[in-house]
Amino acid sequence: MQTKTYNFICIVTFVILTFLVNDSSTATSQNGNSTTSCNETCGGVSIPWPFGIGGKDCYLNNWYKVVCNTTTSGTTVPFLSRINTEVVNVSLPDGSRDKPYGIVLIKGPLTSLDCSNNTSQGLQKSLPDLNVTGKGSPYFITDNNRLVAIGCDTKALMTDIDSETLGCETSCKESLSSQQVTDSICDGYKCCQTRIPLERPQVIGVNIDVTRGEGCRVAFLTDKRYSPSNVTAPEQFHGGGYAVVELGWYFDTSDSKFRNNPLGCRNLTHYNSYDSDTRCLCEYGYFNEISYRNCHCLIGFKGNPYLRGGCVEADMCKEPGVCEEGNICENARGSMYTCKPKPKPKAEVTKQGKSFVLEGVLIGLLGLMFLVGVIFWLFIFIRKRRRIIRGRKFFKRNGGLLLKQQLTTTNEGNVEMSRIFTSKELKKATDNFSVKRVLGQGGQGTVYKGMLVDGRIVAVKRSKLVDEDKMQEFINEVALLSQINHRNIVKLLGCCLETEVPILVYEYIPNGDLFKRLHDDSDDYNMTWDVRLRIAVEIAGALSYMHSAASFPIYHRDIKATNILLDEKYRAKVSDFGTSRSVTVDQTHLTTLVAGTFGYMDPEYFLSSQYTDKSDVYSFGVVLVELITGEKPLCRVRSEEGRGLAAHFLEAMKENRVFDIIDDRINDESKMDQVMAVATLAERCLSRKGRKRPNMREVSIELDRIRSSLEDLDVHVENVD
Repeated sequence: MQTKTYNFICIVTFVILTFLVNDSSTATSQNGNSTTSCNETCGGVSIPWPFGIGGKDCYLNNWYKVVCNTTTSGTTVPFLSRINTEVVNVSLPDGSRDKPYGIVLIKGPLTSLDCSNNTSQGLQKSLPDLNVTGKGSPYFITDNNRLVAIGCDTKALMTDIDSETLGCETSCKESLSSQQVTDSICDGYKCCQTRIPLERPQVIGVNIDVTRGEGCRVAFLTDKRYSPSNVTAPEQFHGGGYAVVELGWYFDTSDSKFRNNPLGCRNLTHYNSYDSDTRCLCEYGYFNEISYRNCHCLIGFKGNPYLRGGCVEADMCKEPGVCEEGNICENARGSMYTCKPKPKPKAEVTKQGKSFVLEGVLIGLLGLMFLVGVIFWLFIFIRKRRRIIRGRKFFKRNGGLLLKQQLTTTNEGNVEMSRIFTSKELKKATDNFSVKRVLGQGGQGTVYKGMLVDGRIVAVKRSKLVDEDKMQEFINEVALLSQINHRNIVKLLGCCLETEVPILVYEYIPNGDLFKRLHDDSDDYNMTWDVRLRIAVEIAGALSYMHSAASFPIYHRDIKATNILLDEKYRAKVSDFGTSRSVTVDQTHLTTLVAGTFGYMDPEYFLSSQYTDKSDVYSFGVVLVELITGEKPLCRVRSEEGRGLAAHFLEAMKENRVFDIIDDRINDESKMDQVMAVATLAERCLSRKGRKRPNMREVSIELDRIRSSLEDLDVHVENVD
């Protein structure tokens, strides 16, 4: 009895252990590809459950079995075992309406004609038909595929289709090319394509027929789209050896494993779906007299719906830009999430309060700055407005309107007249009358070097105050001097009357004045006697023109070496007629009332205050003595003795010792006759009584004669030689 009891217990224990082992094996199968011997990738291709690599527990059934083969090059390639086709990609259903099924991309066969050199002409090389039929096959050829034919004069047909005959035909005629409306699809020129039947066939063959001509032709099924712009030569397609084809897959609900082994979501039965929770959904489908199910993870979940717990919540908060800046994201079930503002610590709240105060202060400062800016702008505007009004006032007071009228009425037949400059123009020309631009200063004003907008270099004379009662005469003088056009007189280019004191603009003479050149010992080479005599002739000619040849006689009143400028060729230019001072008009002459310079001043004018043309002659005589002696009009030694250069020269002439005071730089030259002739003329010009002095015309003629006489003598000597 005990033996029987013992045997019974052993039998029961064996049955229980057998059940547990089978249940464990079944659980492993139910959980899918979970054994340690199952590989999940092959050749870089991911293989998800129900597909698998390895033992029989790694995949649902043989239709989902994947074999990982090793090629001769050492790489691994996945193959679907039942249809012996290389796998390119495997994807699970995504739940979309247009693709409620899974997708497997495979390398399909390619049919060619006359593409191999080893084949005879007209021989077609055709691989076996694409066939995914068989009992329990979950695969079908999707309607996303097309039949594509490439090559000239090619007719491609699909075989093994019961319902109809489908195909397309190509041509390479240029006339057809010119009729192409678009290059987006293959519609006959060089390539063609056509859709496959919509009833999801499981077997399709491809055949090629030639209409005319010869050459390589290929035809194949593929899910890719081709157009004339991206189609290459048929030989290149033939060299590839395959075309990518899209297969759909599903679960046959009649499959015993599908019925007996719940996969993922298939736990709870509804009218048209099986589901266990809201993580995934298995949808119903029917075609080719077969019902099927396909499962997918719902929105907000990701993973494999065919594994227990395979659909996990997606972290929606990791998606970029889910919540606005300053908020935090919190995941909820499925695709739900919430955005909440970040809690602020007390310190930050205090800081925020301080920031409000700071913002108020900043706003106040900005408002104050704006107010200051407005006040400053108003100040600048008012000052500019006052400057304009003051300029107009000065222009009117200084006789601007009268000068304009004078220049207009006297401009008949004159090529270039003086113009009226604005103060803005002259400030820009002289860098706002910078001290760096000062050329010289004198009793009548300051002269600046400037450059006009047209590039001309000018001398700008800023005069001293002018008597308003004499402004009429000043305007007349400016208008008159503007008409003077003599090569040895500095040209008056114009004036500015917008300032308190009129500003005169002259042409710029670059080589300085005669005084500087004459009394500079380093300039011996340039200041020869010939140059000095030519300068004297040119000065006399200019003064003669002013006294007699001009429209009205004009007296210079301040002839001196510093008022005689020299250009780059040492040509003399008489300048500074004193027009910045007040002027007066007597009964016969227009003269300039400018106090003379000691050493050059006519003693008769000094005693009588009557300035005549002979007063200019006296001053010119002093300049002649300077040219002969090289001495200054006033010398410290002579000043202590109460004598100037003129008195010293007259005494030397009277005592017949003029050779003792001749400049050593010209004393050794062989033109002493000219020097003595000029000295004699200078003696006449320095006569104490004006009526005994020659006028400037006589002086000019005499100097021309002295200069030409020696030139004639030189010519005579050359002829004798």
